[in-house]
This record gives sequence, C-alpha cells and structure tokens, in this order.
Amino acid sequence: MTNSQHNITTAISWCLAWGDKREPKFDIAVLKQMRQAINNGGVIPEEVLPLVEQVQELQGIDKNYFPATLDELKGKYSELWKQTTRIGLVYGGATKIKQYVFEAAKLPDIRGASALLDRINLVDLPAFFSCEQHPDYPQCQQAEDYCKKVRENWLDKSENFPQLSKALIPELIIYSTGGNILAFCPAALIDDLANAIEKRYTEETLTANSCAVGAKFKPLEIRFGLLPDEINNETFWLEKYLNNLDNPLVKAYFDQSDTSEQQAFKERKTFNELAGKLASLFNQRRNGNSLPENNRSLRCYPPMFETHPYLRRDEGDRRSALLQAKSSPDDPSQGLPGDPWFSEASARKRVVGQIAKRDDSSLKWYEQAGFEWEPGEKAIESWVDKFEQYLHDTPHRYYGKIRSEKIHPSRVKEARSVREIADASNPPGFVGYIYADGNNMGGYIQKEIKNPQDYKLFSRDIFDATEKSVYAALIKHLQPHKLNPNLQAERKSTREVWIHPFEILTIGGDDVMLIVPADKALAIAKTIGEEFESRLAKSENYQIPQRCLLYHRYHPQSALPSQCQLSMSTGVLITAEDTPIYYAEKLTSQLLKSAKKYAKDLKKQDYYSGTVDFLVMKAVTMISSNINEFRSQGLTKSGLGQQKLKLYAAPYTLHELGGLLETAKALKAAEFPKSQLYQIRSLLERGKQTAMLNYRYFRVRLAQNSAQELLKKQFEEAWCKPKDPNNNGNLAPWMSLKEDKEDALEKVTYETIWRELVDLYPFIEKKQQNPPTCPESQQQTVQL
Repeated sequence: MTNSQHNITTAISWCLAWGDKREPKFDIAVLKQMRQAINNGGVIPEEVLPLVEQVQELQGIDKNYFPATLDELKGKYSELWKQTTRIGLVYGGATKIKQYVFEAAKLPDIRGASALLDRINLVDLPAFFSCEQHPDYPQCQQAEDYCKKVRENWLDKSENFPQLSKALIPELIIYSTGGNILAFCPAALIDDLANAIEKRYTEETLTANSCAVGAKFKPLEIRFGLLPDEINNETFWLEKYLNNLDNPLVKAYFDQSDTSEQQAFKERKTFNELAGKLASLFNQRRNGNSLPENNRSLRCYPPMFETHPYLRRDEGDRRSALLQAKSSPDDPSQGLPGDPWFSEASARKRVVGQIAKRDDSSLKWYEQAGFEWEPGEKAIESWVDKFEQYLHDTPHRYYGKIRSEKIHPSRVKEARSVREIADASNPPGFVGYIYADGNNMGGYIQKEIKNPQDYKLFSRDIFDATEKSVYAALIKHLQPHKLNPNLQAERKSTREVWIHPFEILTIGGDDVMLIVPADKALAIAKTIGEEFESRLAKSENYQIPQRCLLYHRYHPQSALPSQCQLSMSTGVLITAEDTPIYYAEKLTSQLLKSAKKYAKDLKKQDYYSGTVDFLVMKAVTMISSNINEFRSQGLTKSGLGQQKLKLYAAPYTLHELGGLLETAKALKAAEFPKSQLYQIRSLLERGKQTAMLNYRYFRVRLAQNSAQELLKKQFEEAWCKPKDPNNNGNLAPWMSLKEDKEDALEKVTYETIWRELVDLYPFIEKKQQNPPTCPESQQQTVQL
C-alpha cells in the first residue's frame, strides 16, 4: 500500500470512527491510536477494528470492477452498503482572485495580495488540520509555531469553532494547492469547516472573496459515485441509462467523445461525481444562492467598506485611508517612498509584500499604525526563496556572470519594481507578462482520476511540475542583472546592486503568472511549456499511448510528437515598463484564452502539446477594445471575390514558436535593413501579389549571397512552402492555411509571420558575424 493510500485509509477510518455527532463516538485516545496503527503498521484497537476492516475492503475493490446492477453491489459489499455513518467532504477556496490581487496598481501591493492568499491556502488552512506534524507539508513545518497560533488564538476561540481542531488530522486533506482545498471531515462538522475557511479568508484579507461547501456521502460512494438510499424499479443505473440515451439531460451528464456508452457511464460513476457535486454546490453558493437542506447564512453580501466624498482614500481609491506611511525628519526609515496612504486592507497587502520580497525597508510604518493584525512573517515564503533553494539543489550556471566578477550569490536581491525588471531587457524599458494555464486537466481527471488517492497524487504532480518548470526556464534564459546607476540610487545603495530579473506573481496548481525581461519572454514561455510536458511524461500515468504527429506550419526539422496528455497554453504580452499592470493582466488573459482555444482545436488532430499566443504592444493606445477585435478588424483583409489575408499567424505551437525565434535570429543575422522590414510589413495590406513581389525584390538585393541563403532557408523554405507536396512554388512572405473543404480554392486563407517578425526584431540578440547589408540608397518599392 502506497503512502497516499495509507493517508486515505486513515482519513476514511477517522471519519467513520468519529461518527455522525459533533463529539466522537469513541474516546479520542482510541482514534489517535487507530491513526498511528494504520500509518505505522501497529495493532488497531478492537473497538474500531470492524470499521477499519470495512475501509480496507473499500480500498481493496479492484479498479476494473463495476457492478452491472445495484443489487449485485449490495450483495457483494453488504457491510459497506449497510454502513449508516456518513463521510463528510468539504471543498473551498478564494474566488475572484484577480479582482483582489490586481485591485491595486503598484507591484508591491499586487505581490503582497498574492503572497497573502498563498499563505492562507498553503499554511493557514492546513494548520486547521495540524499539518505541521506531517512531512507532506514542509511550509507548515517551517512555520510550526505560527500553525499552532492559528488554532489556539483563532480557530479554537469560543466565538469561532472551538470543537473543530480536535476533529481534524493531516490525512484528511486530499489537496490544498492552487487556491483551493478538498478534504474529508467528520460528517457533523462539515458546516463548521466550511464556515471556518470562509471566515479565515475574510478576516485575514478583509476584502477577498471566498466560498466553501460541504456534503455527506456513503462510504461506497467514494468508489462508485452517487448511490440511492433504496433500490427499486425506478432506481437509475446502467440498464436504465442505456435505455435513455436519447434523453438530452442524460446525454449531457454522461456523454463523452470517443467513448462507448457503457464506458462513459463507468467513468462518470467514480469519486469524480462527488467532486462534481461539490463543485456545483460551490458555484451556487458563490453566486449568492441558498443551498437545499442547508441552514448556513448566505454569502451574497460581499465585504463592504463605507467611504465619504470628503475623506482621503487609499492608493487604490477604493476605501477611506487610515494612515500615511510618511517619513519623519528624525527617523526617515519609518516611512515609504512617495509617502503613500493606506486603508487597513491595502496596508496588509503592502506589509506582506515587503516580507515576501525580503525588502530591507523598515516595517515601522505598519508597527506604529496601531493595527492588531499580525502578518505571520514566519509563514510567508518568498518565491525567490524557493527559487534559490531550487538553485541549491540543482546543477546550473545561473550565477556564472557574477562569479566571474567575484560577487557572492548572497548579494543578489529581488527586483522591487517593474522598472528594475525592464532594465535587464535588451533594449531596456520593456517587460514581458507571462500567464500560463494547464490544458486538458478536466478531461484527464474525468477519464483517469477515479479515487481520492489519485486526486492527491495528481494535485501534487501538477504543482511540482509547474513550479520546477518555471524555475528551470528562468535558470536557462536569465542571469543576475546589475542595475543601472539611476535605479541603484533609488535604492539608496552606495555599491552595485544585483537583482534576480523576474517577478513570480503566483504559481498555483497549473497556473503561472510571471513578469520577465521582454527579450526573454517568449523563450521562457516556450521552455516552461516543454519542461512541464517532459517532467510529467516521465510518469506512465501521463504518457500518450499512441503518439501522433501534427502537421506544423514550421517544418525545416521534424517536430517531436506529443509525449504527454497534459500541456500548458500561454499568453505573453511584451510591453513598455509603464503599462498599468491591471491592463497588462487583462490583455495577457485574452492572449491565454486565444492560446487555449487553439490548443483545443488542435487536440482534434491529436496534438496534445502546448500553444502560445503573444502580442508586442509598444503603446497603451494600440488596442482600444480587445485583442480578438483588433486582429479581426485591423489585421484581417478580405472582400467580395478576394482572398482572405491574415496579417498575423498567432497563436503558435511550441515547435512553431521555436521556429519563429530562429527565423527572427536569421533575419537579424542577415542584416535586413529596418526600413525594408517595415516597408514590406506596410505592403502586406495591399494584397498577396504586391507583398510577394516586394519581398523577393528586397531579398535579392541583399549584398551577400550567404545572407540570401540564410533567409531563404530559415524563412521561405521553413514557413512558406505550399501545402501541396507536388507544388515547388514559393509563397513568401505568405503561408496558406490548409483547407479540407471541396471549395477550398474559393475559401483559401493566407497568413504571414512577417508582422510578428518585425515586432520581435528589436528584442532579438544580434549574432556576431560579418554583416551583409543592402545600401539604404538602393531601397525601392515595386507595386502591382
């Protein structure tokens, strides 16, 4: 039996032994002895032995067994069927996270909001279950005293939930990552635990939204999904399902593509069905609705703070300010730069942000404000701390540059602002926002995750792969950066300042949000996607049985087939350092949505790997609506009887993105004059033939044949060959979209990567070689 199976056996046994009342059915010492015996292989107390044997029987059911009728299930597992004690399940977490995190405009507040939510999810909620005593929760172990304070000074208080902590043990948690928690719980205490989760979020953040729900289930339902209390002629099971396949409700609930009817029913009737019921209850409560047979108070009224038109407001202009972090002539260290105004909610974000970023600025401004709330400094772990620990455990060359200058790695600090990250870009002044999210997670869970231990392992695998993929990508493409003298002066430092040139806003489950230098953004996004797949593909659980190769638009080299059933889609926005963060996040989310849609479409062609959509925005006024409208109205040309022209080619597969970067490097190496690059881009709008003729004219005017050959190989042959293998023509700078329709000639669409190449051109590193040039005086424009 694996460790996760031991945990689940312990959890279910604990719930059954506790019983249906608020007080345990057996002495608490007996329950603790039972827990220790199951975990360590000792002697189980006689009082609870029959219950443990039932749980072991439940856990021992063959994974391929499925009863044809409920009478068969009732007869084969009669003791489990007769068990009247229910097992509680609770699901909850933060909602409207972006609204809370990006409410403020400044990076320190955004950083603090994200860190505070991470602390609640990864430390506070597990502290309810005494997880500092369990090796699976290292962050709780590092903050052992804090976890004890959470229970003693908050959870166990008479006005909160004094009976709850003694009923919770670490094994009850199925997962607690990605901003959510799913856990077993004694049936009588599910409302208490759900209320405790919501109350903890509200009391710690003041303004963040949260939601938690619970439900009670029979032991057999953990293995076979929702079951009826009584069996009669109206009971819905496999036979009745097969007789009602035309019913739209039945079809919507059970139907799966590429799966037989019987298999679809079998895959639905698992632990997933319980999780699905909790998700449905969660959505109902989150929307402010009352739940059936539940007396909990509604949460349709979010936290509100009154303001007044004549009172000073905080930096976010949302709540009345309570203090100003103003420096004193006698003690300049007690304030903050700019003398900002804070409400209590925004003050909490800022102080947590300072702690998370190991900011050496003083916290006196908060300590002197008189707030009773404590940020829990020991429980707040910086992402850079975790990154440096990964560096310590992994061979790397990240510190190669500073070691050559005899600077100790301990001198490398976190970036404090977007300006400092942008200083590491080439050219400086630009950053890249990266927002990545997992693909096919729901489909994989529905097909492959059958029980709680699978959920537990899956959650751990995804979080571990996501986190390490980010670190690996940052190590591969970045290195410590020395700030320019102006930014060094802002830190009031008398010696050189070296920083880690990135900001990890969050890594939660399969979600990633980063800010990196603009010139490395696409390479980092590509590596994150590749590392995520390669790490998961090492496990047989995530490998694709039959690998299929997609037709890629970039084809000078054979692309590797998809290796993993799970992947990441990513949105990347390259923009100026002064772009408002909330606006950048909004656009990056749109790019991510576009990339995920592309991945979903490609999955129909058996492509399971990642996709990336990106946009280079050099001015905030470039897009007035949203990205889809900008592309469809501004970058798509079509007319009656004319061929449709797309002046962009995004999104890209990971293989295509690698090809795009290689082509951009080739363009840079060929020293294609900038004026001609922009001229060809402007001529794309004039039609297919005009753009083709001008491109070829400018290409043959390159002074050296080597440059022409490089461009021909890396751009024309790699991207612009016709889809018909018998056609040896050349469409440069266009690509034709493959059409399967009979009237494809009438509906053929042409797209081009040229516009994106031009946008990326300033951010591509120039290779050192003899520059072939085309004299500016020889530039001409040929039109049809």
